[in-house]
Amino acid sequence: MKLKSKKKLVSYLNILDQPVRFNPFVFSRTFLLWAFLGLVGGTIAGAYWIALEFLTHQFAFFTGWQVIPFMAVCGLLAGLVIHFIGDPGEIHLIVNNIRFNKGKLDPKNNPSMVLSSLLCVASGGSLGPEAPLVQITGSTGTWIGKIFRLKGEELRSLSIAGMASGFTALFGAPLGGSLFSLEILHHKHAVEYYKAIIPAFVASCFSYLIFALIVHLGLGPIWDLSAYEYSGIFDFGYAVLFAIIGACFGWGFIFCTKFFKSVFEKRPIPIYIKTLIGGLLLGTIAFYLPITRYFGHHEINELIAGDFSLTVLIAILVFKLVAISITVTSGWRGGFIIPLFFVGTTLGLIIHQLFPTVNLTLAIVSCMAAINACVTRTPMSTTILLATLTGFGHFIPILFASLTGYFLAPRIPFIGAQMENKEDA
Repeated sequence: MKLKSKKKLVSYLNILDQPVRFNPFVFSRTFLLWAFLGLVGGTIAGAYWIALEFLTHQFAFFTGWQVIPFMAVCGLLAGLVIHFIGDPGEIHLIVNNIRFNKGKLDPKNNPSMVLSSLLCVASGGSLGPEAPLVQITGSTGTWIGKIFRLKGEELRSLSIAGMASGFTALFGAPLGGSLFSLEILHHKHAVEYYKAIIPAFVASCFSYLIFALIVHLGLGPIWDLSAYEYSGIFDFGYAVLFAIIGACFGWGFIFCTKFFKSVFEKRPIPIYIKTLIGGLLLGTIAFYLPITRYFGHHEINELIAGDFSLTVLIAILVFKLVAISITVTSGWRGGFIIPLFFVGTTLGLIIHQLFPTVNLTLAIVSCMAAINACVTRTPMSTTILLATLTGFGHFIPILFASLTGYFLAPRIPFIGAQMENKEDA
């Protein structure tokens, strides 16, 4: 026994004599680069958010009938910015560049994206700031990567990490934002660019820290839907049932968008005329249904707390879908993820009014998950994002609803660039 003890002691001493070795990522050049990108992305997102909040409060002065000419003028100005400074593209272009342009996102049109999206989102368009933030922070990742002479997958990973920092800053969910930046790139293979997972996680965490510091972001949910009690195994069946209904409205949104796209592209007209027409239509909808104005960040709480009749809720649901479709197709700049969450909330409230015995929170969360997963093909990140944003602690029902929306989505994805290469098909 004494001999064994001596051998153990000698082996322990030998281990202590060895230099301490950290994981190769720790304190390495690549880790510091990811962290730096996250800090830059969080700073950009914080500055963008402050500017957006300021403009939104200033533009809120225009109410009643004034909202119609005001939104038309904002649409015209946004179109003129795009026409003279440059077209920054949309989420389709971002996905396409990441997949087929070696991960390069061009930062030269960022000024156009910043100015046009601030006008569109702050004036009351039914699109959120997520797409502009992703474009700006993603292209910043490309720019930093080129400075450090990165190529191939390293450059692509840094662009994706930049995208993740933008998603995270807006949603306040580092894990969900990271997965979203990977999952939205391809509708079949969610982790096709798996090498970018760790860079995205690191950049997201640092982005979250700096963004939270700038805008004083808390840790609580944005939309508090935590009041839910599990009532049995049938809750999973209800989640799937609500998700089926949500997926139907996801299809409705896609077809509505295709219709308005065909209308706006029927004749070749300048982009500023399209945005002007879009502003007139959006202003008219906002005049009759003020809660459909803006992208839904604050309006979802108003919708939940409000005492709306069934007829009004149906009108809000239909015209919000129309408003998002018009905003997407008329050249207004922004993202449609949070507006789709607004639609899901409205649908959940309608279901609860029709069937008061169903759990309101479960209906709302299931519809939100299904619609977003159906349109964006992101079931994993949608589940995590909603759990974070709503405080809904029961993870599995959201996952059931997200997967239902994903598998009931149309064969051809809404974001066309998500389609695989013909060589890979």
